[in-house]
Amino acid sequence: MVIALLFKFKTLILLALTKGKFLLLGFTKLNTVLSMFASMGLYWALYGWKFGVGFILGIYVHEMGHVWALRHFGLRASAPMFIPGFGAFVSLYDSPADAGQDARIGLAGPKWGAGAALASMIPAFFGGGGIWMALAHAAAYINLFNLIPVWQLDGGRGFRALNRMERITLLVLMGVLWWAVDEGLFLFLALGAAYRIVWSKDHPAEGDRGVLLEFAGLLILFGALLHFAPVALIR
Repeated sequence: MVIALLFKFKTLILLALTKGKFLLLGFTKLNTVLSMFASMGLYWALYGWKFGVGFILGIYVHEMGHVWALRHFGLRASAPMFIPGFGAFVSLYDSPADAGQDARIGLAGPKWGAGAALASMIPAFFGGGGIWMALAHAAAYINLFNLIPVWQLDGGRGFRALNRMERITLLVLMGVLWWAVDEGLFLFLALGAAYRIVWSKDHPAEGDRGVLLEFAGLLILFGALLHFAPVALIR
């Protein structure tokens, strides 16, 4: 039993170190670094350097989640590029093999972004100040926004792998979270889901239970983060 636990712990450490090393990849690309500093400067001027740096690093982690998933599926992609005031993007050089693969690539960004939000919660709970709570809230909010199931947002890509009943399931969950968390962004997610259910005809006959569970888990996690990390002073 002890040996098994130690082996699992070692595996988790190696996984964390591997992904930590992978996160440094973008810093080797001049265009990524320059565009990142430009975006940091904007939020630095608006909210102070601590929030500016932390917020942009959170977006960077989100985008590297996409890059990680793309490489996992053997697809080529660029390093993240930032657009001051509008976030960041990754350019794809290859197309995903199917809707399920594309959905997992899309949801990888919010999954890694959730890690950034949770990392900010740790010092916030240990008295690190309002800045960490603000970063956790901002990371949760921007990643939840990306889960709106429309257009080329991550949620839109995730919905492509879900059949009609799976989409209805997420719609109900969004409505419950809107009521439970009292966060208006869930209403926009629900409206996007309703649009895809009623007017969009792109749902497959066979759904994807794995994508459904990932999507639902992210909704619940971000709802909890927004509840326990209220808007805080960021200066």
